[in-house]
Amino acid sequence: MNKNMRMTIVVVTLLTTGFLGDLVYGGDRLTNTGTTSAAFLEVGIGARSMGMGGAYVAVAKDASALYWNPAGISRIQQASGVFEQVDWITDISFNFLAATVPLGNNAGSVGIFVNAMNVPNQLVRTVQYPDGSGEEYSASSIVLGLSYARNLTDRFSIGGNAKYISERIWHEQASSLAFDVGTLYDTGLEGLRIGACISNFGSGLELQGSDLLIFYDADQLHLGNNDKIIGELMTDEWPLPLNMQFGLAYTMHPGAGLQLTLAADALHPINASESVNLGAEFAINRMLFIRAGYKSLFQTDSETGLTMGAGLNYRLFGASNIKIDYAYADMGRLGGISRYTLGLTF
Repeated sequence: MNKNMRMTIVVVTLLTTGFLGDLVYGGDRLTNTGTTSAAFLEVGIGARSMGMGGAYVAVAKDASALYWNPAGISRIQQASGVFEQVDWITDISFNFLAATVPLGNNAGSVGIFVNAMNVPNQLVRTVQYPDGSGEEYSASSIVLGLSYARNLTDRFSIGGNAKYISERIWHEQASSLAFDVGTLYDTGLEGLRIGACISNFGSGLELQGSDLLIFYDADQLHLGNNDKIIGELMTDEWPLPLNMQFGLAYTMHPGAGLQLTLAADALHPINASESVNLGAEFAINRMLFIRAGYKSLFQTDSETGLTMGAGLNYRLFGASNIKIDYAYADMGRLGGISRYTLGLTF
């Protein structure tokens, strides 16, 4: 048994043992569900990854890797881009746009991305006007990110994101800076890859805005004093949805022009119980792709589950390609979500 194989076995054993320990013995502990901000950061990116149940940390080798594992963009040999628009639950609009560029001469790769969520306008309802005051409010969330990744060896890659996060509801707004760090390791064991990523490490979000300004009477027992002192209501700071994700992916070739990829990810979020994502992708001549997966296995009170999808990769001219992917995810009582992703390499 060579050194690389021994190291791989040790790493996989330690990580999976720790995760399974939490899974088996931590089921009764509090999960902090609903105690984090910026929930839109937990919505997965890319129809390919979601068709595989979100088991993508060790698979990511396209522009959507900027979300799943930034180390993956170091393996992209061409400039690439991806665009996705999703009609999320309750008419929420969800959009993602990203691009990556290899720097050449082993200098690594850089990437840029924007992820935005918008809530349609809603009527302002109060105790006095339960049917609406005549005003409307809206809400939105956005993240802007810069990425860099590099191959430290021919098998080991590391990458990171720096992100500006902002959320707004009516006249209130909160912003923060956060970072993601990911690694990707090709074991050399006949297509076995290992990936890991820590996402959303940064300061929390605290809403501030004009609606928090009030008039305050500092001494209500005395008449004639100033009862219009300007004050400001204080809001709590809520942490970002920090998540640690570890994944394995194995690719085999069962026949000429055929490729089968199996993947499994273990997730350890701060606002939910541990879970496992499972996925598979079957490729024919690297042109037609069929996918299936299961998301959030073992997670307490999960509404997600079975996923499926397909993709078509078409060569435009020269080395340029266009890729169209589709995925469907079962969201339990929330219904099903369909998504389409357009990818380009040039």
